[in-house]
Amino acid sequence: MKAIILAGGYATRLQPLTDDLSKCLLPVGGRPMVDWILDSLRAVNEIDEVHLVTNHRFAPDFERWALQREVVTVHDDGTTSNEDRLGAMGDVAFTLERAGLDDDVLVVAGDNLFDYSLADFTAFWRSKGAASAVAVLDVGDLRLASQYGIVDVAEDERITSFVEKPENPPSTLAATATYIYHRDHVPLVERYLAEGNAPDQVGSFIAWLHAREPVYAYRFAGRWLDIGDKEQLLAADNQLRRQQDLPERVEYQLEI
Repeated sequence: MKAIILAGGYATRLQPLTDDLSKCLLPVGGRPMVDWILDSLRAVNEIDEVHLVTNHRFAPDFERWALQREVVTVHDDGTTSNEDRLGAMGDVAFTLERAGLDDDVLVVAGDNLFDYSLADFTAFWRSKGAASAVAVLDVGDLRLASQYGIVDVAEDERITSFVEKPENPPSTLAATATYIYHRDHVPLVERYLAEGNAPDQVGSFIAWLHAREPVYAYRFAGRWLDIGDKEQLLAADNQLRRQQDLPERVEYQLEI
């Protein structure tokens, strides 16, 4: 199994913090955000390669970061601004081709902080045969559900619908930015994009894929930190600082 960490975005809502530093490298809980993701990936014994895709602006920073983390290969997608970005699925396709990946692939957003076990997620996915899977959290509130990509499932957890930020959510199961693509489904990424589908959101690919191939929802409990703005960034930083016995902050700071 291979892993892809998505770190190609420009995080405009967090500017000026992200003018010169990737959102995924911002310190949270005393260390770069993406380090928490890498820890989770290292716990999955099946993963033998980790690829991180970023843009041309931040690639040198990630290459320096990766020097101290032997398992990571960094890929520069060549984009330089939010206007010419490839989008999340564009970056997945870019990495699949650049690295020549022909295997099962776990895809995770580099700003996706959680405390569930990716090894447990992988075991669940393995139990479903030739299928793909997405990690989902029951947010427990229909009003809150309207802010996320929402799945509905059959009794066996197979996804029957997927809709982005629905006005009337069919459930409260929110798709988080962690996916496993079965190796038989990996070539469909190219087909999805060739048909003119949205390159920006990884969830849009799942919405397309589940109508063609089996995709299952892995329900997890526990922490999932969705960091979209400065308030959420500060809250995530303080939550993880408490976990590390570090003093909390009133305002977010780049200094660890």
